[in-house]
Amino acid sequence: MERQFQQWIISDLGPDAKKAGISEKTLQAAFKGIALNWSLPDLAPPGFPPAKERKQTQAEFSSPGPYFNEDRLKKLAATGRGFASQYASTLKRIEKTYGVPGSIVLAIWGRETGFGAAKIPNSAIEVLATKAFMSTRKEMFRVELIAALHILDGGDVTPAGFRSSWAGALGQPQFMPTSYLKYAVDFDGDGHRNIWTSVPDTLASIANYLVKKGWQRNRDWGFEVTIPAAISCAQEGPDIAQPLSHWASLGINRKSGKGFPSGEMKAAGMMLVPAGRDGPEFIVTPNFYIIKEYNNSDLYALYIGNLADRIAYGSGAFQGAWGDVGKMLRSDVAAMQKALERQGYDVGGSDGLPGYKTRRSIGQWQEKNGMQPTCFPDASMKGKLK
Repeated sequence: MERQFQQWIISDLGPDAKKAGISEKTLQAAFKGIALNWSLPDLAPPGFPPAKERKQTQAEFSSPGPYFNEDRLKKLAATGRGFASQYASTLKRIEKTYGVPGSIVLAIWGRETGFGAAKIPNSAIEVLATKAFMSTRKEMFRVELIAALHILDGGDVTPAGFRSSWAGALGQPQFMPTSYLKYAVDFDGDGHRNIWTSVPDTLASIANYLVKKGWQRNRDWGFEVTIPAAISCAQEGPDIAQPLSHWASLGINRKSGKGFPSGEMKAAGMMLVPAGRDGPEFIVTPNFYIIKEYNNSDLYALYIGNLADRIAYGSGAFQGAWGDVGKMLRSDVAAMQKALERQGYDVGGSDGLPGYKTRRSIGQWQEKNGMQPTCFPDASMKGKLK
């Protein structure tokens, strides 16, 4: 297999890379000493039967509560406040240049690699080449490998310093190579976009990523709120935006007791109820969905928002408790989704995971059938929703 791999580098990948403008010198340096990394997940070696797709539908989707581990968040926030002070002038310059709050940038840095403390042990070329040669997503990794060779060709980093996670994500912000080429910046002025050892380059690159994805300057990420019982929870989603003044006029108030910032009142906000009525409730801004561009998960974006608030204001955990949710099998939730689809609801696909379209559809179905909407799947619906 190793011989096949080396042959593939010379006769298949090499010509492609040269066509893409990669120099022979870079190719030789990049692949010196590179061998297949058999410890990586999702490998599909040529000549072996294809890996069976593991069905996830029988697994429980887990309760959101444990994701927000309080001890971990407290530690990250304390470390983050230290870095906010240490890099105050850099963060001020980042805020001025990009319009992204320093606390948001720090929170992403903290969540991704523990503020750069996480070990990033792998050779990026070895990971990407192994996966481009024999993984379940060969084409995607081939594109990333060519992008990685462009990075080496540009001279921003040496092959020895070109480190990635087991998934091929680079450096302290954990950018895939194609993202690095689009969003990494040289903020310390040394002529290199160095997201491995330069903190200013790392922080500014995260801010640049968010701005290029559409971050709105002078806006928050969102607010924890109380939604009165008389207000339907089936109004959530990025596609149902209303001015914050509208939500406030319905009696939706911040949990903190403070009013919404006056500068936000005419701007768009969206309801978010990640555990339906059985968890914290939010009004989020479009910036929440920009954080999701970094990692497409409501919980990830809430984690970043909460950690950023802790760093900026010394605040604590969300006040709303995460209820006893998330114990159903994904196959049961998928069956509910299919039943709702048959009734004409848009649940966003029957994958067994209750995203906002599924939560909203459940709430609408509950309302239509004379129930108090909870906007979250629970076992009592199984018999009724067929």
